[in-house]
Amino acid sequence: MARKKKNKLKVDLDLPKDDSTMTYFYLICTVSIILGLMCMGFWFTNSNFMPGNDDAALPFFVSTYCQTTAQDEFGNPNPEPFANARLGLETSYKDNETCSILTDSPSPAEWVLDDPWEGMDGKARSFQVPGLKDSQLAGKSHPLQELRVDCTAESLDYPTLEYTVSILDEDEQLPGDSWRHIGRANDNDCSILIEHADPGEYQIRLIPEWPEGVSSAPDFEFSFTVTAMVYDGIPNYMNNKSQWIGPEVNLGGFSLHPTIYINFFGFAFFLMIYPASVYWDRVQRNINAREEKFPDFLRDLAEYWKGGLSMTVAVTSLANSEYGALNDDVKKMSNQISWGVAFGDVLELFAARVNTPLVKRAVSLISEANKAGGKISDILVTAASDSREIKFLEGERSRTISSYIAVIWVSYLVFMIVIVILSRVFIPAIAESNTGSGGDSSAQIGNMQIRAIDPLLFLVVFFYGVTMQALGNGAMAGLMANGRLSSGFKHAGMMLVLAILSFTFISFIPSLIGVPTSPGLNPSIGMLRIT
Repeated sequence: MARKKKNKLKVDLDLPKDDSTMTYFYLICTVSIILGLMCMGFWFTNSNFMPGNDDAALPFFVSTYCQTTAQDEFGNPNPEPFANARLGLETSYKDNETCSILTDSPSPAEWVLDDPWEGMDGKARSFQVPGLKDSQLAGKSHPLQELRVDCTAESLDYPTLEYTVSILDEDEQLPGDSWRHIGRANDNDCSILIEHADPGEYQIRLIPEWPEGVSSAPDFEFSFTVTAMVYDGIPNYMNNKSQWIGPEVNLGGFSLHPTIYINFFGFAFFLMIYPASVYWDRVQRNINAREEKFPDFLRDLAEYWKGGLSMTVAVTSLANSEYGALNDDVKKMSNQISWGVAFGDVLELFAARVNTPLVKRAVSLISEANKAGGKISDILVTAASDSREIKFLEGERSRTISSYIAVIWVSYLVFMIVIVILSRVFIPAIAESNTGSGGDSSAQIGNMQIRAIDPLLFLVVFFYGVTMQALGNGAMAGLMANGRLSSGFKHAGMMLVLAILSFTFISFIPSLIGVPTSPGLNPSIGMLRIT
């Protein structure tokens, strides 16, 4: 005889479990602080606050990283050049190529002809291709520097006119056929591509092949653009003074360096305070939403009590009502009562879950009245009125303080905008005045002597000021709003984001942070005529 299968009865007690709120909070705090300290360490080891960075050829972080990871061309560890860098000794291009974060890449050097060449005679003009010096190469062969010429030749009178455009070396020799292009006017395939051009002087030469019998200059124009991908020996992630500026990011026409070392000062504070403050602020908002509905629950409980129902029956009946954020707690209380948990204990467990002074005080009052007996409905109404009044006062305080919060935000934004304008307008003007007097020398404006400045130094000081202002203003805004430092850190985090974005997009421009400018081809002023 087959055995009858028993139906399983599933009961969801929904009894109180260990609250994981603080566990998550501590976990977020731990991860945030670790990441923040890592960012702070990266900033410190690249800044001038690190002892020895002023005298070293490379910052402590870069030198240490390269000593750990550098390999020679055969894959063997090669830390010696970077150990010397800590002593202030220059590293060569060959040394830098052994470290992944110090490799160099070519940048374009361009010469665009201003006025087209016209006339019947051949023409030539010299230009310089920059590159690495032998002392920088330290015996290593020069990396390939591609040189490209894009040209146009137009003639309405002689559309079949042939011409020859060539690139000659410093001895005015043609190194190979790839250095020359023979074409016809009005064709669109005029170009020369040279795989490698050593540093030195070159010449671009045009020779038109005019038909016999042409005595007057017909309509003929020749234009060109010379582009050389040249090396300057400065690693991609470093500036002229070997400070860390990070990889370049091109975004919507902006040339950005978001991982410049000074930004990590802001990243550190943001990571240490913002994630935990956002999480804790969300927890407090959830608690506040439950407190908002708590007076309604007490009022309904009193009405049920007045109707002749016991507390246990009243709570069970109210479990199907709508209390917003308090729904889960009311249902949990109903489940606990249905399984024999005393009403007083249920309230104590609820107060422990919410864990706020308002709820604890109301529950304590109700518990004592329940133990003493008597007309508990009046106690419930009183507790509900007291809780509602407290929430009203909190809301009134928030509405009153909101104008002061707005003042704090406006004052910070004004301060930040003034700083950004100073860094974008004032600092470049002072730097250019020094440059006009000889680079690092002082400048004389009237009777005022202006010392040579490093624009990045001023940007760094300005960024420190804006960061400290964000932390102070944000913390004060949160404390004034609701008395919680977590809310203040949330304001501070948002202010830090605005500061980082403003400086990254507006202030940290290549000319101010010391990004090496693209070297020019330095074309000669005069032009040779070839008959």
